[in-house]
Amino acid sequence: MIKKITLFLIIVCLQSCHIGRMIRYYKADIDDHKIFPYTEVNKGEETFYFKDGTNSELANRINNISISKGDKNYFINDFLTNQTETTSFLVIKNDTILFEKYYEGYKRDSISNIFSVSKSVTSLLMGIAIDEGVIKGVNDPITKYIPELSKSNKTFDKLTIKHLLNMRSGLKFSESYRSPFDEVSKLYYGTNQIKQISKLEFIHVPGTYHDYQSVCTTLLGIAIERATKKELGKYLEEKIWKPLQMENNATWSVDDKIRRNTKAFCCLNTTAIDLAKLARLVLNKGKFNGKQIVSEKWINKLTKGNKDNDCYQYQWYSYECSEDYYALGILGQIVYIVPSEDLIIIRLGKSDGENFLSKIKEVVKE
Repeated sequence: MIKKITLFLIIVCLQSCHIGRMIRYYKADIDDHKIFPYTEVNKGEETFYFKDGTNSELANRINNISISKGDKNYFINDFLTNQTETTSFLVIKNDTILFEKYYEGYKRDSISNIFSVSKSVTSLLMGIAIDEGVIKGVNDPITKYIPELSKSNKTFDKLTIKHLLNMRSGLKFSESYRSPFDEVSKLYYGTNQIKQISKLEFIHVPGTYHDYQSVCTTLLGIAIERATKKELGKYLEEKIWKPLQMENNATWSVDDKIRRNTKAFCCLNTTAIDLAKLARLVLNKGKFNGKQIVSEKWINKLTKGNKDNDCYQYQWYSYECSEDYYALGILGQIVYIVPSEDLIIIRLGKSDGENFLSKIKEVVKE
């Protein structure tokens, strides 16, 4: 009888508890949208399409980029096919697609987990929520929207939305997926995010120390949900997905079927082509077809590199605090924007790929 009970508990844990899920699935994967409950993010009736420039002279120059590895040289497509675990790669300049390829069995309409690029999308939604006045401003304490945190630790009352946007929570939080006991693994594989976060301790005064932590974005996402009374995926659908005329439906994973708090830090599941439209929105200072979707003030804030914050600002990176900026995911998902060249580069993959974006930038500038 004891053996049967033990076996039953093991089976239940493998199916429901975060340690069991981590053991079962081993590591975070771009197809994890298949194992988590989610919110549907539906496209609208209209679709925006980029122009096709894949047969242009500039596209030909990109195709002939040579990449060295070891004692061999590869053209870009051969390199992406044989030497990386890239699933999608796009190069878009002046609203024109110059390079668009898919690998590893993925297609133009294949959705996948974009991991921490989701953080940058959450930032856009926070900007919209503030623009609309449902969230008063970045200096609001997070407990204004998630008051139960104050019951576990009064220091949460000092933690503001701005602190969270800039990864300055002061919380003790391990950003590693190596162990099921790391805090980020618990957030990723576990349920009831609020309960998990309420147990965390502060090791710095909020706002005084920059440390990249997924818990910051989790709290931002839940604050938006509380303020708008909508799941984050539905707010995304209403404010960005349909207005930007996305090509495909998306999903956004939630922590469990009961609480349904969105995994804002990691788990928006979408396509490369629709990520390019998000990049285009930021490149165009928050405008689409003449309509201001996100305020220009918010876009200017997140695209300005902060040297005191490791060139990280409002959930976006700037390249060496230059005018180039980007969103980045753990497995090499990248949305890279070069404003001076009206250039967007999207890379999705199963593991972190080698960075040769500078070569593309050089070719485009010629």
